[in-house]
Amino acid sequence: MSAAPCIGLIVPPAHGQVPQDAAELYGGRLRFIARGVGIPAVSPEGFDEVIDAVLDRAEALRREGAQVLSLMGTSISFYRGPAYTDGLRQAMAQATGLPCTTMSHAIVDALRALGLRRVAVATSYIDALNERLVAYLGAAGFEVSAIRGLQMTGVEAMGQVSTRTLVDLATEVYGQDSRADGIFISCGGLLTLDAIRQLEDRLGVPVTASSPAGFWDVVRLGGWDARATGCGRLFTLR
Repeated sequence: MSAAPCIGLIVPPAHGQVPQDAAELYGGRLRFIARGVGIPAVSPEGFDEVIDAVLDRAEALRREGAQVLSLMGTSISFYRGPAYTDGLRQAMAQATGLPCTTMSHAIVDALRALGLRRVAVATSYIDALNERLVAYLGAAGFEVSAIRGLQMTGVEAMGQVSTRTLVDLATEVYGQDSRADGIFISCGGLLTLDAIRQLEDRLGVPVTASSPAGFWDVVRLGGWDARATGCGRLFTLR
């Protein structure tokens, strides 16, 4: 029996651990490896300190056997705008010879796959990043009907945000414009799968978030089945 496909992830925290969504979504049928860039803060200034390390981490993951690669950080991949994001993906591919993506490409593809155009957005971010996210999504053809962030910059603190906080925040932004087609929760460090389930059940609209979309995208990039049971509408799509 052949070994499980190997997917390489470049993650913002220095610890370089595979995000826990991987196990819940795919169990052991896919193998994930990760390297961290060690951002000091979730802010433009924090990203500037480490963005040049992305290609080094990509090459290290290739050497470790990765077959496809993703930069699994949303704001670090959109904060300089869509042209930079596209160029970064191309540079990763040129440096490694592998299919490459970023979490910002992932969220665009996920929103399109779910048929969303007008979207309510909840984030962990400070206002400066929310403004850049609105511009990034606007350039991709989406209308952000409402956006609110938790004003957080601590990398490790993102994973401590409760499901209840995320559900309440997302419900609030959706309530500002119930004509929105669905909800997007932005920040790869947030644990969102439980919130997605609750929001889709409660509000009856599609919901996606950075980390789940990132996994869905990179698995599809490798040509593998990205579906997962009980993880929201995105993971029912072929």
